[in-house]
Amino acid sequence: MIVALDVDYGARLTRVAFVGFDDWGDERAAREGTATYPPAPAPYASGQFFRRELGYLLTTLRDAVDVAPSLIVVDGYTWLGVGKPGLGAHLYEHLERKIPVVGVAKRSFRDNTLAIPVLRGTSKQPLFVTAAGIDAAAMAAEVSRMAGAHRIPVLLKRVDRLARGDA
Repeated sequence: MIVALDVDYGARLTRVAFVGFDDWGDERAAREGTATYPPAPAPYASGQFFRRELGYLLTTLRDAVDVAPSLIVVDGYTWLGVGKPGLGAHLYEHLERKIPVVGVAKRSFRDNTLAIPVLRGTSKQPLFVTAAGIDAAAMAAEVSRMAGAHRIPVLLKRVDRLARGDA
């Protein structure tokens, strides 16, 4: 099962959401849920996003996700550039390189020549796909075929809404 994860930070709590699906083209989640934690201890720092999110993702995968993922999708980058690991690469390493991780970012990261832009729907703004443990070009093609007519695929929008508590 493919598991997408997203984190949202509030003043009183941090919420991690997950959505599990069997195929990239699925329109509905087979599994979904959330876990809540105390507020984020560290402020956001460009290029250091993993320091803020990695612990939450690992804890959620261990304690809340009720299925062993075959692949994980994170909201953000796997690689920030050549030799510059992002959140997804750090997660991949912490999972002992056993589960491939795909990063789907909504914004460009400066000088990242590894990110594959994916245009969806009629949007002129791409998503940026990077991967660890699996071919990034193949994953960009899968993100492209995800369900939904708009820039953000339906299931990635769903996990974002769950993380925000908007479900």
